[in-house]
Amino acid sequence: MTTTAGAVALAVTLLTGCTSDSDGPTAPTSSPSRHQDPSGASDHNDHKLGAQVQQTLGTAEVNDSDGLFVEAGLEHVGDGFHSRPDLERGHSYQLTVTCEGKGHVRLSVALKKPLHRTLACDGAVWRQLLTGPGGTTKIDGAGMKGATGMVGWRLDRANKADE
Repeated sequence: MTTTAGAVALAVTLLTGCTSDSDGPTAPTSSPSRHQDPSGASDHNDHKLGAQVQQTLGTAEVNDSDGLFVEAGLEHVGDGFHSRPDLERGHSYQLTVTCEGKGHVRLSVALKKPLHRTLACDGAVWRQLLTGPGGTTKIDGAGMKGATGMVGWRLDRANKADE
């Protein structure tokens, strides 16, 4: 899928739900209408920022043949994100998060020793190697006061050479 239409279609499939009653961490959602203004400028800017996030994370053209890929998502900063992947005990995973826009997001990962980070929405990439605790792991991101833009994450099984 190298066309813009293909990238947009894939972007829609990579959106994940933000509520605990979703069908799971990869259930697609639609963007709330509150992100639109009458001129459409906000939507256009979000689309542009979302495309930058996907390009940075390499999710614009991810496919099922990538055996290391677990999940990815893209959300409005103001909506935050909530993911609940099942991580196999003792296996390593690479979590990558980036945010484009303004302000900061607060990231938390519920592990044996919980992980909390504040990330700037400046396009910088944050990576963390995680060891699966076994079972469902909570990964949450929330925009801090005044933050705007798009935030995305990607979770991959770590390549044995990376461990």
